[in-house]
Amino acid sequence: MDPIQIGIIGAGRIAYVHSRNIASAIPFAEVKGIADPFLTDYARGWIKELNIPVVTEDYRDLLNDQDIRAVVICSPTDTHARITREAVQAGKDVFCEKPVDLDPQEIRRTLETVKSSGRKLQVGFNRRFDHNFAALRKAVETRQIGDLHMIRITSRDPSPPPIEYVKSSGGLFMDMTIHDFDMVRFLSGSEIAEVSAYGAVRVDPAIGEAGDIDTAVVSMKLSDGSLAYIENSRKAVYGYDQRAEVFGSLGAMETANDVPHTAVFSGETGIIQEKPLYFFLERYEQAFVAEMKAFLECLRSNTEVPVGGIDGLNSVLAAKAALESLKTGKSVQVSYGQEE
Repeated sequence: MDPIQIGIIGAGRIAYVHSRNIASAIPFAEVKGIADPFLTDYARGWIKELNIPVVTEDYRDLLNDQDIRAVVICSPTDTHARITREAVQAGKDVFCEKPVDLDPQEIRRTLETVKSSGRKLQVGFNRRFDHNFAALRKAVETRQIGDLHMIRITSRDPSPPPIEYVKSSGGLFMDMTIHDFDMVRFLSGSEIAEVSAYGAVRVDPAIGEAGDIDTAVVSMKLSDGSLAYIENSRKAVYGYDQRAEVFGSLGAMETANDVPHTAVFSGETGIIQEKPLYFFLERYEQAFVAEMKAFLECLRSNTEVPVGGIDGLNSVLAAKAALESLKTGKSVQVSYGQEE
């Protein structure tokens, strides 16, 4: 059987990650083309290194290519929904990086187009495929911890993003915490019903001047009656801090940070061990492989994708509720209806 032909839209760092992973770890698929109107010399270098035959400035060239079965959308956020709609209407299945859009109504419009097209859409919430978090989900699903009472998630970046990125990212809740909202939904198997959010600027005043926050705490009530708690920071001097705990009637299970190695030095002046892996590309390296493999397996077997458009929508709705709570100082119900 011929490999599944893939088109990659966008040529930034996440496009490189997906292209490399398909080339090195997924033998039943291959990247046929890359589209980006602003190709850098670095991008041209890795495209050549991976022997990708088609390079174009116009993503529509990939949509019009009858050999390409699916596209992976790694372009700027404000293009995700539009390109997704165009892609499924062109008969392509779609893997779209999060978020599908910042506007829930635009996401809903996109999901309706996907549904009517009969094509598949997977949203890039890679943390669902992480080995640590998968173990927590299993502990909840198999009731190893009994009835779920509480979820705690710690998510701290090693350093803040550039200010220009902050200005266009949609804010901390939509850019960073959205992964954690999805993780709450994934670990619990329930929806987020109510949100209370608190935020501050403790890392970089320029982030506050750009209208955002860099430090946050979010508490949630879930539809199954359990509670959840997220803490975020744009800067942890010791590295990428990614931990979680599920607590229930029969016990608790928690995950530690992944580290380069587990060797610990003990000496007269103290005990020294490795810091967490530096950032998301290192920490979630295998999760990125697993999510793309899962998507392509669904194409090969014609089965449902594991992370669908509704997951993209409902996490954005939680993020919007958090932002409203931050602004009003009140607890906010997450609205899953059409009234936004």
